[in-house]
Amino acid sequence: MKYLPLLFDITDKPCLIVGGGKIATRRAQNIYNANARVDVISVTTTDQIAQIATESGGKVILRSWHSNDIKTYYRFVVAATNDERTNVKIAETCKQLGIPVNVISDSTLSDFSFPAVIDRDPLTITVSSGSASPILTKLLAQRIDALIPQGYGKLATLIRRYRHKIRENILSPGNRKLFWERVLTGNIAEHIFSGNQSRAEELLLKSLTDPENTTPKGEVYLVGAGPGDPDLLTFRAYRLLQQSEIVLYDRLVSEKILSQIGSDKKMVYVGKQRSNHSVPQGDINQLLVDYAVAGKRVARLKGGDPFIFGRGGEEIELLASRQIPFQVVPGITAASGCASYSGIPLTHRDHAQSVRFVTGQLQDGTVDLPWDQLVAPNQTVVIYMGLNGLPAISTNLIRYGMNSETPAAMIEQGTTLDQKVHISTIAKLPDMVASHCIRPPTLLIVGSVVSLHHSLNWFGNSSPSKK
Repeated sequence: MKYLPLLFDITDKPCLIVGGGKIATRRAQNIYNANARVDVISVTTTDQIAQIATESGGKVILRSWHSNDIKTYYRFVVAATNDERTNVKIAETCKQLGIPVNVISDSTLSDFSFPAVIDRDPLTITVSSGSASPILTKLLAQRIDALIPQGYGKLATLIRRYRHKIRENILSPGNRKLFWERVLTGNIAEHIFSGNQSRAEELLLKSLTDPENTTPKGEVYLVGAGPGDPDLLTFRAYRLLQQSEIVLYDRLVSEKILSQIGSDKKMVYVGKQRSNHSVPQGDINQLLVDYAVAGKRVARLKGGDPFIFGRGGEEIELLASRQIPFQVVPGITAASGCASYSGIPLTHRDHAQSVRFVTGQLQDGTVDLPWDQLVAPNQTVVIYMGLNGLPAISTNLIRYGMNSETPAAMIEQGTTLDQKVHISTIAKLPDMVASHCIRPPTLLIVGSVVSLHHSLNWFGNSSPSKK
């Protein structure tokens, strides 16, 4: 490790930038963000760097640099001119005076480098490659930035405000450690992330009434896993899955998503498929309650979105009645995900001004839908779990007035690398599907928007239409 990463407080401290171009301006902005005073020496400057210097309480000197411009009171100097010899002389002068210097054009002359900064004040995260690859540093910083909620800054502020009070109330270092772990990974932190800071503070103070402060508090996370592609998992879903202790998951959750969950979790399969529920719904509801009452953080991981044909409402009703804390994390529902990955827009100005979501399977296994409403013009119909009932669906839609030549698509294993899109008409699709060995999960889309698939498809494979 060539560089020692340190964080210095340079509030109101003088720093010097020699140069007034775009790179110098970016460095000036970095320094200004840390509340330092910025002096600039350059023949010409950008308007922005001049404004930064003025607002920071520094000065702008419009002339060439001289060696006696560098004073020992400067905390550091940035050599950002477009003349290499001048930059070398600046570096030599700084080294003679013992002042740290950064030369933007030559890392070998630099005493320090500028990292990429993820600012969650008072939390600061930096990424640096020691000037080896600024682009790589930037890309990694962007990824980390996307993964860290803005609320972490507010969480750090809350902790700082109550740190000494917690120390006074919880004397045991071990108990303090347990306490802060619960704060950082439990519902107090989640209330901060949700913007409910007053509730988070209320819970923090309330937790201090626990004499030992070691009693774990259970919570349930109802998480939508999306239609299959792990890249469609939300950041919030991923974060809660990582901090869960127990994960109850369905058959529709893809193996690739399950593989991203830490091996330290207890995985409980409660797979549900047509006429074969390995764990009845009532038992699933009770499991969530039992684990939470035992003080566990439980993730209920469901394919798609938990509130769209996912029975999520049923699962949290019991939690609510028992006053067990829970969160609901939406996922990308199969209709949206599969349609997008199939190049089938659910609405389109020339084809459909509305979309209807229905399920092709009722509790008793029959298919009984509002057929007269589904055949309305300028509408896309999306039918979940419609594979087994496809012949009845086709027959009834045509019987109630749908044109037998209306385009229809059966999407198999949508959004995954095994995705296949079977395109035909509503009349011929049942025979087409019967001639293929189709594996659920599937999604049925009916409407003229399906005709756009051949020109808009960008992902996966399609079976040729059968005329």
